[in-house]
Amino acid sequence: MPIIQNKYKKLTHATSLFFLLAILFLTFSWNNPPIHQKTQSQDQWVDSVLQSMTKEQRIGQLFMVAAYSNKTDKHIKEIDELVSKYNIGGLIFFQGGPVRQAILTNHYQAISKVPLMIAMDAEWGLGMRLDSTLSFPKQMTLGAIQNDKLIYTMGKEIARQCRRLGIHINFAPAVDINSNPNNPVIGVRSFGEDKYKVAEKGIAYMKGMKDNFVLACAKHFPGHGDTGSDSHTSLPIINHDRQRLDETELYPFRQLIQDSVMSIMVAHISVPALDNRENMASTLSKAVVTDLLKNELGFKGLIFTDALNMKGVSSFYKPGEVDVKALLAGNDVLLYSEDVPTAIDKILKALRKEEISEEEINEKVKKILRAKYWLGLNDYKAIETKNLYEDLNNSKAKSIQQDLYAKALTVASNKNNLFPIRILDTTRFASIAIGLDSGNAFQEMLDNYASFDHFVVNKNAEEAKFNELLSRLSNYGIVVVGLHNTNSFNNKNFGISENAKKFISKLQLQNKTILSVFGNPYSLKFFADSPSLICAYEDNEVTQKLVPQLIFGGISAEGKLPITAHAKFPSGKGIVQYSDVKRFSYGFPENAKADSRTLMYVDSICLKAVQEGAAPGCQVLIAKEGKIIFDKCYGYLSYDQQQPVVPSTLYDIASITKVAGTLQAFMFLEERGLIDLDKKASYYLPELIGTNKENLELRDILTHQAGLIPFIPHWKRTVDTSGFDSLYYNKVKSDKFPNEVIPGLYSIASIEDSLWKWTVDSKLIQKEPSLTEPRSRRKRHHRVKEYVYSDLGFYITKRIVERLINQHIDEFVQDNFFTPLGLKNMLYKPLETIPVNRIAPTEDDKYFRKALIRGNVHDQGAAMLGGVGGHAGIFSNAHDLAVLMQMNLQLGYYGGTRYLLPETVPIFTKRQFDTNRRGLGWDKPEPVGHGPTSYYASSNTYGHTGFTGTCAWVDPDQQIVYVFLSNRIHKDAANGKLVRLGVRTAIQDVIYKSLLNYKE
Repeated sequence: MPIIQNKYKKLTHATSLFFLLAILFLTFSWNNPPIHQKTQSQDQWVDSVLQSMTKEQRIGQLFMVAAYSNKTDKHIKEIDELVSKYNIGGLIFFQGGPVRQAILTNHYQAISKVPLMIAMDAEWGLGMRLDSTLSFPKQMTLGAIQNDKLIYTMGKEIARQCRRLGIHINFAPAVDINSNPNNPVIGVRSFGEDKYKVAEKGIAYMKGMKDNFVLACAKHFPGHGDTGSDSHTSLPIINHDRQRLDETELYPFRQLIQDSVMSIMVAHISVPALDNRENMASTLSKAVVTDLLKNELGFKGLIFTDALNMKGVSSFYKPGEVDVKALLAGNDVLLYSEDVPTAIDKILKALRKEEISEEEINEKVKKILRAKYWLGLNDYKAIETKNLYEDLNNSKAKSIQQDLYAKALTVASNKNNLFPIRILDTTRFASIAIGLDSGNAFQEMLDNYASFDHFVVNKNAEEAKFNELLSRLSNYGIVVVGLHNTNSFNNKNFGISENAKKFISKLQLQNKTILSVFGNPYSLKFFADSPSLICAYEDNEVTQKLVPQLIFGGISAEGKLPITAHAKFPSGKGIVQYSDVKRFSYGFPENAKADSRTLMYVDSICLKAVQEGAAPGCQVLIAKEGKIIFDKCYGYLSYDQQQPVVPSTLYDIASITKVAGTLQAFMFLEERGLIDLDKKASYYLPELIGTNKENLELRDILTHQAGLIPFIPHWKRTVDTSGFDSLYYNKVKSDKFPNEVIPGLYSIASIEDSLWKWTVDSKLIQKEPSLTEPRSRRKRHHRVKEYVYSDLGFYITKRIVERLINQHIDEFVQDNFFTPLGLKNMLYKPLETIPVNRIAPTEDDKYFRKALIRGNVHDQGAAMLGGVGGHAGIFSNAHDLAVLMQMNLQLGYYGGTRYLLPETVPIFTKRQFDTNRRGLGWDKPEPVGHGPTSYYASSNTYGHTGFTGTCAWVDPDQQIVYVFLSNRIHKDAANGKLVRLGVRTAIQDVIYKSLLNYKE
């Protein structure tokens, strides 16, 4: 197929390009060695810059001060003075916004004599400090991930975002081993309690940044993990002996140094085993910084102090004094100095007193300048602010964020394998969000899988409120609980109230309960007896959407606890569950190797369609490899623009009913041997014997080459010049007139017999054989088989199905497919259960029903039957139709249940004849040209379109499901703009182009 050929061409070019880029990358890497190494060009630049500075200006390079993009002009002027007058070496940005920070960075760089190193404390990404930016998982969440390549990828992405924002240094990773559950300052900032995993994950994060030219900084040396106080407010003490420090706290730092870390931050902690002077912070200790870090461990990179305004040092020394002591200890960069002018004066005095030499100062400055050279500051370029927000929040970054959170999810217990949940139709589900308001992402995602009754409760509610809720939940089969809005502090019970704990305990005795803790893993100690327990680590929209996917088997569980929460939940505990349930998961295009930027063209196609009146609105859903990667709504339900289309909007899917309803039942019966595709329809419907349809074979009927005319306007037989014939219709519903055609109009119970008789009596399309054919052949073939699309074939197949199952087809399909699949938005006769305002209107029927059709099937024949035809009648939203199509793509398997045998769907979706593109019931691409599908669709693609402006296509080669729903016939069925504009096919083209344009 063309898509494959094009892809191979691109791969060929991509392969050549890969090697070229690899050479360029290696060349760039060689020209940018670690900062302690020297090259001629680097030395020339460093020496040149050094010689251009006075002694005071060189000292200024040692300082990196705090900057904000959310403060007043006074703050900006203060920074201006430090940059222009005192020649400080860099800035560390804190709170603010990305665009404001970029503007300020450009300003500060423009007035600086030497390009500034810009840093940020962005342990979990820019979102740690800035609004309007992404937050990646905290390090303890990353500690649960078993594949460190994902952490490298995160480091790479954080580096990309940093560079895009003009940031050169990220003060991460923290490689403190959190061996103390009461640690108030490290906690979730640590990868965990296992020194080996802390080192491995720290290296992965560091290298992801370093390989993309952001300076990583390992912290907090020599190890801040086992402290019970916060160095921001006091001086913590580590009382371990030297052997313990060597074996544990120092281990990650040794490993990162042996690898390639280029900077380290020293902590404000007291470690008597290293320096037993009273109130001596390691930051100010020569024994720690010079003797241990530089000499014993052999670290040659940049050494940063922790912030010098923190009480761990500022409580004991005045501004300026602490800066001098930090330099004397061996640090290179003085971070967050409280008073730069005073500090410079103090350092000059120390020089005069020969407490420190000018040579030592120059060497520190050279290290800083070498770092600036490595970072590319010898060729500084201003930040481009255009599209900055979009670049920092692109779909690729969000896909990485989601992958990380998904791989961290940890199943701590799952008694009797309660989840992933497989059976939907015999279980009554409820959910409780403790600590959230209604309409939250957690409960909304649960709705994608099953019908839930949702409850919310304040996490600090009174016991009576919890008991009332307990009573209301007594009759539910499975209750899913989300514990939200907790905190990270052990001494505050992680923000979990006693009433909430009691409620969960009682609920687990009363109901089958799945508890998800959206918070600190140490809090699992409160739920040691929970039979089904998930740790999500953090509470945000991403984790709230992921946990339901885990519960219902859309994604697997692979995480393991990075810490010991309880004797039952030790470090490394985690039940790995590789889901074989095969339900949809939900993500971003890049999660399925599609390019989101390309898919943005779908927006313009749909918006243009709405603008030009091709339809008042539409839904578009795209799934790839079992993951919904695009699900958007456009426009309104009608042209009055009063009600926007939303995901729960239902559309009349028209002829897609043929494959979504009737054909599903037909396949079900065929694989059980109840239907033989090579038999005649009259074998199953004896009333056809003696008619012109006696010899019609099922295979010909399903491929639309049985000679059936396209359609019959049955309704015309039931009206006269005065209106609706009272023989067929009544305005009041009754046993005699049970079938709703529209509200206030009901057809007679026997109408189906009438329609069937008129169908049986209809003519066949006759095409005489050519006179040039041999006479013998003309005698054998009284009618030449020719493809002519017809609704009538599905009058026949519906009749066969109902004859064999002795049940109405809508009931059969609902019981055997829609309900067990969890499709609460896919059904016949929606007005019986769905509010009319959720249903898109179709035609303003001026010839038959003389009314606007909304919630009743548009097709006149199906409407006369009360809304259930073999060819029309189903209403759905895009999501539920996609689930049904995904089940077919998965060869009859979905959600842990087999609906059809694996061989059935391929039999029916295969092209049957050389002269006919059709499968059995399913439509397919034309062998030459695209026909109803994209030119790029594979030959194995199958699906169907609908008269109302709908389509659903499956490409098994590319594992794609594509659904488009609209009401293009509102208000006039003659509106052909959707077809003329080629909207549905254009969108499908974009899908395939997004695959070709994807880049790792």
